Amino acid sequence: MQNAPEGQSDGPATTLQPGFLASLFRDLGGEEALASPGGGGATAAATRTAGEEEVAAHGRAAALTHQRTQAVLAEHEQLADLLRRAALPVSAMDFESQLLSYEPRPYPAAGAGADPTAGAAEDGPEPRWSDYAPAEPEGTGRLLLDSGYQRGLAQARLSHQRALREWRTKRAAASADSGVAAERRAHEEAEQARARAVREYNDSLEECRRAYRLAEPASVESLLERALAAAEGATQDLPAPCRAVFRPLTRTAVLDLDLPALDVVPSLAGYRLGADGEVEPVPRPVADRASDYLRLAARLALRALQAADAVDTDQILTGVVLNGWLRSGDTTSASPLCLLSVDADRDALARTRLLPPEPGPGGAAEHGEGIGEGIYTDAEQDEALLRLRELGAVVTPAPYGLVPVEPSAEAGRTVPSASDLSANEFAYLVRELLTRGGLTEWSVRLRGPSGLVATGAGEPGSALPGRWVVWASRPGGPSEAGTQVEEAELRTLAEAVREEGADRGLRLTTGRFSERALDLAGELEQIHLVDGDGVRELTVTHLGLRLGAGR
Repeated sequence: MQNAPEGQSDGPATTLQPGFLASLFRDLGGEEALASPGGGGATAAATRTAGEEEVAAHGRAAALTHQRTQAVLAEHEQLADLLRRAALPVSAMDFESQLLSYEPRPYPAAGAGADPTAGAAEDGPEPRWSDYAPAEPEGTGRLLLDSGYQRGLAQARLSHQRALREWRTKRAAASADSGVAAERRAHEEAEQARARAVREYNDSLEECRRAYRLAEPASVESLLERALAAAEGATQDLPAPCRAVFRPLTRTAVLDLDLPALDVVPSLAGYRLGADGEVEPVPRPVADRASDYLRLAARLALRALQAADAVDTDQILTGVVLNGWLRSGDTTSASPLCLLSVDADRDALARTRLLPPEPGPGGAAEHGEGIGEGIYTDAEQDEALLRLRELGAVVTPAPYGLVPVEPSAEAGRTVPSASDLSANEFAYLVRELLTRGGLTEWSVRLRGPSGLVATGAGEPGSALPGRWVVWASRPGGPSEAGTQVEEAELRTLAEAVREEGADRGLRLTTGRFSERALDLAGELEQIHLVDGDGVRELTVTHLGLRLGAGR
C-alpha cells in the first residue's frame, strides 16, 4: 500500500464491511466514519443499548430469584428449629418441684468504704468495768470483811451501769438519727413478709396436693394445665395451647391440643428464573408438606402426653385421651377438625419413651437439608408418628385435604354417658365395677372400641362366686335395633362359658336386651344379664359417681 502525498486527501471514504476490520476501526474511535447518510450508526447504537438493557434486566431477575429463595430457605430452617425444639424433654411439674424454700437474707452491711464503727467513735468507747472497779485491799480472804471495799465496789458498779446505759442511749440515738435503725426494721419486716409468703404458698400447695390425691377435678385439672403450659416454654413462638378435663368416673384426663396453623409449613421449595425471564415459584409436593406438618403435630402431641405422665407422680390418672384440633381459621367449617387422637392407658404411657431423640450433629434439622423431600424422613417412618401409633393413635392421612379423624373421646359433658367414653375408659369402668363387686384375677381376652370379653373369678361367699366369662358392650347404632342385645349373643356367651370351663357368664350392656334374649336368659341359668339401668346403678353403688344416660 502506498501512502498519499502529504497535504492531499486519501480519497473518498470507503464503507467497511462487517468483520474484523470494522470492529477494529470502531475500537480505534472511528465509529463516526462508519455512519452512513441513512442512519446505520444510530441503528447499531440502539441495538447495543437494547442488549445491555436485556442483560441488566436478567441480572435483576436473577438477584430477585436468589433473594426470594433465601427467604424460603429461612422459613425451612425455622421449621426445622421448631421440630427440634418441640422434641425437647419437659421438666416435671409435680408438687415436690413446686415447693418453695425460704432462705433469710442478712442485713446488708454499710456502704462500700464506710466505717461501721464511725458512730461508736463519736460516742467514745464502750465503758469498761476495769475503769470503774476499786482497788482490792491488800491481803487475801479479807474482801468480804472489808466494809469500805464493799461500799466502794457497789458504788463503782452503779457508776459503771449508769455510764454503760448512757453510752447505749447515745449510740441508739445516733443510729436512729442516721436512719440505720429504720432501715434495719424495714429489712426485718421484708424478711418476715417473704417468710410468710413462702409459708402460705407451700400450705396452699399442700392443700392442692391433698385435693389432688382425692381426685378432685379442679385440683387435677389445675396441676395438669400448669404442667402443659410449662411444656410449651421451648416453643413460645408457636402457639399450641392444651386444655385438660378430668373425669373422676374413669380417672382419665382428656386433653384438647390446638394444632398450629397449616401455613406453619412452607409451601414453596424456592424460586427459579423462567424461560421468559420471569421469577417463578417452585411449589413443594403436597405429600412432603403434609409429612412435615404431621411430624410437628406428632411432636407436640408426644410432648403434651409426657407432661401429663410426668406430673402424675401419685398415679391418680388411669389414662390420657389427647385430641389434636385444627381450629376454624384453617378450615372451611365453623367447627374445629380433629386431625389426630390418642387413647393411652397409664401402662402404655409408662412403656413408651415418648419423645424422640434429638438429631445428631450434621443431621437434616441442623443444616436444613432435604427440603424437597421433607425436613426429616418420610412421615410413615418418622419416629414421633411411630410412637403415637404404638399408643393406638389415629392420624389424618391428609391434613391439607382437611380429612378429619374420629376423636377417641370428647370432654363436652360434665357427667359422661357410656358413648362419651373412650375404649380404655369403658374397659376401666367395667373392670372397676366387677372387681369391686367381687371378681378377681381379671384377664381381658378381646377388646375393641365398643366392648370387651374377659374372664374373672370370685371368692366363695362373695357376690360373684366362681369363675366367670364377661362380655360387656355399648351399642352405638342410632336405630332401635342397634341398642338391643339379641338372643344369638347369649347363645355365643353360653358356648364361651363351656369352652372356658367357667361356672357362669355375664352379659353386660349399656343398652337393652330384646324380649327373646330375656326369655332365653330365663332358660340358661348360668347366664346373667346387666342392662344400661343396671350399669348406672352399679356406678353409684360401687364408685359413688353417676354415669350419664345414653348408650
